[in-house]
Amino acid sequence: MDRGEIWDGPMGGHFIEQVPFDEAIREGERRILFTGPRRSGKSSIERVIFHKMSPHETLFLESTHGVEIHQIANNDFLRFQTWDFGDDLNPKSPVFYMGHQIPIERVFRNCSTLVYVIDAQENDFDDSLPKLAETIIAAYAINPNIHFEVFLHKVDGEVMPDESKAEKQQLIQNFVASELSDVNADILVSYYLTSIYDHSALEAFSKVVQKLVPHLPVLNSLLDKLIESSIVDKSYMLDVFTKLYIATDSNPVDSRTYELCADLVELVIDVSCIYGLSEEDGAAIPYDSQSSSAIRLNNNMVLYLREVSKYVALVCVIREEYFAKRAILDFNINCFRKSLDLVIRQSGPQGQANGSVSGSS
Repeated sequence: MDRGEIWDGPMGGHFIEQVPFDEAIREGERRILFTGPRRSGKSSIERVIFHKMSPHETLFLESTHGVEIHQIANNDFLRFQTWDFGDDLNPKSPVFYMGHQIPIERVFRNCSTLVYVIDAQENDFDDSLPKLAETIIAAYAINPNIHFEVFLHKVDGEVMPDESKAEKQQLIQNFVASELSDVNADILVSYYLTSIYDHSALEAFSKVVQKLVPHLPVLNSLLDKLIESSIVDKSYMLDVFTKLYIATDSNPVDSRTYELCADLVELVIDVSCIYGLSEEDGAAIPYDSQSSSAIRLNNNMVLYLREVSKYVALVCVIREEYFAKRAILDFNINCFRKSLDLVIRQSGPQGQANGSVSGSS
């Protein structure tokens, strides 16, 4: 298993230590920066998604001071660093990490994605909008290839009416668009409503990390061919650790269906931890090349999970009458696995570092 990855019981989590300074500034790494006002929920999102922390445990998290940097290396597709800033990132000041100073120009130049988190429950949440626009403009001036993502966070269940959520999101979008137009900057900014108490943060972050997967067009094409040849309604490639979906076919994403697929991955891990641990590299793991599961729903649909790569699961949503021809589906999934393996091997370490891949579907 990769450094820093250990299964810790039925919840199937892993712990990743902060990376050394030399690795933090190493060229060629993909980096996701979390910034925004203090206590807006940046660390909570990072801990829940990547460290398997329970959402309720985040209530006891201490405020982050400075920046915490973690290496994510779950599989061949999710490999990047997360930079969790305790407060708003100052676009005019250097960043200090482990006693060293990193020029802000270098931080932005090596940044792949900037996630700005805003607490939707704060009455004065709009006070952070000038800082948001300033950060986007400063970062874009240094690195126009950065992906900018804005999370309007803590929109939990019935705490906030849907109308209020929409109004706040529209207010943010209008303000940012106005500020960017003033400097004639043609910058694409994506906006999401998120909460760690449901699957909205997972779904939003799935869309964030997909932009860092160089294989994405190939993966989507392979999934399209799979669902066409097997008469599958929907398919997802999920990271087993985080349950983020790395790729999906071109059919529309249904949030409820994705939740069920993510829950199935968790169920397989939980049951395997109790009954089916296997040995790999001297460590007991609840997920391997033989992992699979099928669950029939009460709407005549079937969720079918198969392992397709190391710590990557393919979950198909298929009608029960078509699942009766499971041999055909299994044959097509095996062909998909071979194509996926070819993409990974042709990409190799160089492709992982530089974000390039050569492969065909």
